[in-house]
Amino acid sequence: MSKLFSFFSMSLIQLLVLLFTTVLAACDGGGASQSQATATPTIARQSTSPAQATTSPSPQATPSQAALQPELPFSQYSLSAVLDYDLHYLTVEEQITYVNHASTPLPDLLLLVEPNRYTGGFTLKQIAWEDGSPVSGYTLSGPELRLPLEQPLQPGASLGLSLSYELNLPQQMAPFGYTERQANLGDWYPYAPPYIPGEGWLVRADADYGEHLAYDMADFQVEIRLVRPSAATGEPLTVAASALPQIDGETYRYRLAAARNFAWSVSPLYQVQSATVEDITVTAYSFPFHPAADEPALLGTAKALSAFNELFSPYPHDSLSVVEADFLDGMEYDGLIFLSHAFYDFYPGDQKSNLALIAAHEVAHQWWYGLVGNDQADEPWLDEALSTYSELLFYEKVYPDLTDWWWQNRIYFHKPEGWVDSPIYAYVPNDFYPYRNAVYLRGALFLGELRQLMGDQAFFDFLHDYLRQFSYRQATGDVFFALLAEHTSADLRDLIDAYFTNR
Repeated sequence: MSKLFSFFSMSLIQLLVLLFTTVLAACDGGGASQSQATATPTIARQSTSPAQATTSPSPQATPSQAALQPELPFSQYSLSAVLDYDLHYLTVEEQITYVNHASTPLPDLLLLVEPNRYTGGFTLKQIAWEDGSPVSGYTLSGPELRLPLEQPLQPGASLGLSLSYELNLPQQMAPFGYTERQANLGDWYPYAPPYIPGEGWLVRADADYGEHLAYDMADFQVEIRLVRPSAATGEPLTVAASALPQIDGETYRYRLAAARNFAWSVSPLYQVQSATVEDITVTAYSFPFHPAADEPALLGTAKALSAFNELFSPYPHDSLSVVEADFLDGMEYDGLIFLSHAFYDFYPGDQKSNLALIAAHEVAHQWWYGLVGNDQADEPWLDEALSTYSELLFYEKVYPDLTDWWWQNRIYFHKPEGWVDSPIYAYVPNDFYPYRNAVYLRGALFLGELRQLMGDQAFFDFLHDYLRQFSYRQATGDVFFALLAEHTSADLRDLIDAYFTNR
């Protein structure tokens, strides 16, 4: 879950300046001041196709680099939620079929329940095994719901259970919670984190910045029913989600296969536009306060998706939602990204903007986080450094004349310091910038120098192989560097020593 900074001690002028000149994001921190406004495109409310991307000299992904699918089926989550938007209240029925992908028997089953971090946020009504017998001896402490097993769950075996619960959304500007403009449901259901043999369940403590959760791949079947339109506005509600819906009145049904999670957002204010990238539907949901930024947000997301489809590997889903967020963060989920309203509010009218830059960053997370998983708390560089450097790859491919601007605005302006392999706990609470400078910005510097040492062909061959071998899995720094050694004979010792403290 993303973190928000405290702005209450700032003056209004300080806040406006900060919003204008930086990206205030737990997922990402942005660049220097943006350029002055230029002409903006005409807003279209119908489906729109993105402009053709500029050809890049970088090596392209090929069908032979397709990801290696696991032999076992993924775990399955079936969720049926009824939302009262005005009361910020949900009832949920959830069925889980959990498959043990670990190479060792599991002594218990752990579910993470992030809504239980909030007082009154989660009320468990019932929990039972798939045969209907109640689960006995379980404990719910903070976000951890631990279920004892009569017999260890063997590798490759599965078990089923059902849960009934209620959610009361907290009032907060965040990916989970509600504001006057929207309700956001990221990390809203109990789920099983990865299990690491020899270590146990991959559970990390929350922190003031960065993401602390890790996810296995799973298949999702989700039904959302809205009990009534918003009484506050009288307008019908619009649902943005990680997949395309089948809509039946006030009921929305979704299927999402091979994904880290399923997120959604609801608002009576959303203005909806869509574009098509090959066979992928990109849908943008924005507030009606800055029409000049709405289409650029859609097209920027679509262009980034098209670029990374070619540079990395085919995007694995048939849709991507980009949602304007009523919080000062960018945030990624599988099939859905949030972009802060600040990026729209201060959009200058061209690609020298946080709206374009962070859209590329969040789309890149569909590969570096979505396809290739990692421990976001202890090794956040594995997704954040790669997603930050992917911004440059996007500009190289689509706006090659702006690559110098990217380096200056995104990296050098901040004079970044710190170790790339810093965990999210390494810095003073509420001080996001040193963490961002080390993990995101110096991480991008490291990847840039690595590419220079290896050469383009070897560098992109490495990225393709990394994607192929670790898509649908959890990657670590150890496997990253072990695979890297197979793709280059260059001496990387001095480079690694300059950026990493634990290598």
